[in-house]
Amino acid sequence: MSQEQVSYLELLARGAATEAYDRPVLLARASGAGPEALAGLERAKRLALRVRAELEGRRRREAELSALFETAHDLAGLRDLDAVLRAIVQRARSLLGTEVAYLSLNDPVAGDTYMRVTEGSVSARFQQVRLGMGEGLGGLVAQTARPYVTESYFDDPRFQHTATIDSAVGDEGLVAILGVPLTLGSQVIGVLYAADRRARVFEREQVALLGSLAAHAAVAIDTANLLAETRSALAELERANDIIREHSGVIERASEVHDRLTELVLRGGGVPDVASAVSEVLGGTVAFVEGAGTTAPVADGHAIRDGDHWVAAVSAGGETFGALVLSGQSDLDPVDQRTLERAALVTSLLLLARRSAGEAEQRVRGELLDDLLDAPDRDRRLLRERAARLRTDIDAPHVVLAARIDRGGAGSEGESGVRESADRQRLWSAASHLAATRHGLASARDGGTVLLLPLGRGESAAELARQTAKHLGGAVREPVTVGASAPVEAPLARPGQVAIAYGEARRCLDALRLLHRSGEGAAAEDLGFLGLLLADGRDIEGFVDRTIGEVVAYDARRGTDLVRTMDAYFASGMSPARTKDDLHVHVNTVAQRIERIGRLLGPDWQSPARALEIQLALRLHAMAPAVAR
Repeated sequence: MSQEQVSYLELLARGAATEAYDRPVLLARASGAGPEALAGLERAKRLALRVRAELEGRRRREAELSALFETAHDLAGLRDLDAVLRAIVQRARSLLGTEVAYLSLNDPVAGDTYMRVTEGSVSARFQQVRLGMGEGLGGLVAQTARPYVTESYFDDPRFQHTATIDSAVGDEGLVAILGVPLTLGSQVIGVLYAADRRARVFEREQVALLGSLAAHAAVAIDTANLLAETRSALAELERANDIIREHSGVIERASEVHDRLTELVLRGGGVPDVASAVSEVLGGTVAFVEGAGTTAPVADGHAIRDGDHWVAAVSAGGETFGALVLSGQSDLDPVDQRTLERAALVTSLLLLARRSAGEAEQRVRGELLDDLLDAPDRDRRLLRERAARLRTDIDAPHVVLAARIDRGGAGSEGESGVRESADRQRLWSAASHLAATRHGLASARDGGTVLLLPLGRGESAAELARQTAKHLGGAVREPVTVGASAPVEAPLARPGQVAIAYGEARRCLDALRLLHRSGEGAAAEDLGFLGLLLADGRDIEGFVDRTIGEVVAYDARRGTDLVRTMDAYFASGMSPARTKDDLHVHVNTVAQRIERIGRLLGPDWQSPARALEIQLALRLHAMAPAVAR
């Protein structure tokens, strides 16, 4: 073996660079070696370079296998999916020595693939891009489950270019791209990429290396997903166990409240006792709100949330007595809600029992009112004693009210009769309860209900009618129309005046229904000139004062002539020009007076309805001196 050939072995031994293998040939040529010697050196050089390439390939494969082993070991130790994906992309970039590496995952719902993790990327648009199946190199890999490589992305016609994808790739400056599928069985779950910002040829070994890494990555992703699902399942089991324990406690509390409520009913307890027992069991404060005292919507048989409270309706037979209101508990589970609903049911049973006991008293009240209406000439002393036993002071001012349910819709004749009978019973029941509460009287009459209620201090008949309509409507949950009489100073002072007042209340009720004001309450004073015709007292002075009193008072204070101006204005057909001729004043004076009248009476004083009432009031006002004489 020649010295020059030995030098090649030395170059191989120390792993010299490729260009170092030309030096022995050059030195031999410089020293004048013959053709045969030079040819032998060339053969030795080629053989040494082949050996070097083989050794280099072996070292590279050994490094790659070592890197794959390390990758598998690292991935096996990861538990968080995001950490798994970042480790995959970082190792891919490191193994292939590329400037950029990234990973996309398929979205089976949207039917596309989206960028999940990037390493070395600088473009925000590229990091957020989504690829449809078959679009771009990655979309083609995801669709075909085969690796694809391109030396120059923009010059490659094998895959579908789109403006969105090309713009994102252009922003990142990528040129050479290698993409391999991440598969689980036959399903592609994503694509792993390695890319450079310059033209580059990816060798077959590099494609295989990235494919091997992708296989490890797919298994790691699947493992991470399974681990996440397992953790989720364990968490669900823990929550279910907590719910079971909690429900066990709730059921025990429900059994406790059931026993306590049963005991309360058997020993004759009342509504406050029920509220107290439920408060202890539910850990809040329960109160019974009677009648329309609660504005919360209530559903029959169910507890509902109203702000920071829970409300359960207390009702029976279509009539709402009120509601149980729980405070201090923002959340109730279904069992606790059922406990509140059961307490509401027990409360309704107690109230029905109390009502049954009070119905005898209500019948007595109805009989007394019937006697005041039909037989006022009976012994007043006996009538007064009967009223005193009912705690009703019939020597104080009272108002007679006529009430009736106004229900829309129609049914068959038989159905209508049954419904009307039920409506009358419900209305009488609610009216009797109201009368007992206000120390008045109530009776069923003429298809509706009549009430005799005391008039409170400073209260008018119209206000009492409106309050009664609202209360009864809320109790029976149907529109209830109420007509009121003028106040009766003392029902026993003059025989027959209660019956006369009832007639006025009935006429007022009929007028409200004809005026399509069903569900309202009103007295004659609310109905303008129509009320003047309906009222038995014919309060002409009150009608005039309510209609044009402001103008009359203004004339009296200021010495003006607005009343006469109004009379002339209406007499002239509401023409300012003819009015000024009648009054012998300038038309501007008429305009100023009309403007003043509008400020006193309101902007609608010339509307047909108001104008009619005002003209009638003017006539009655003009007749007042003659009437007084």
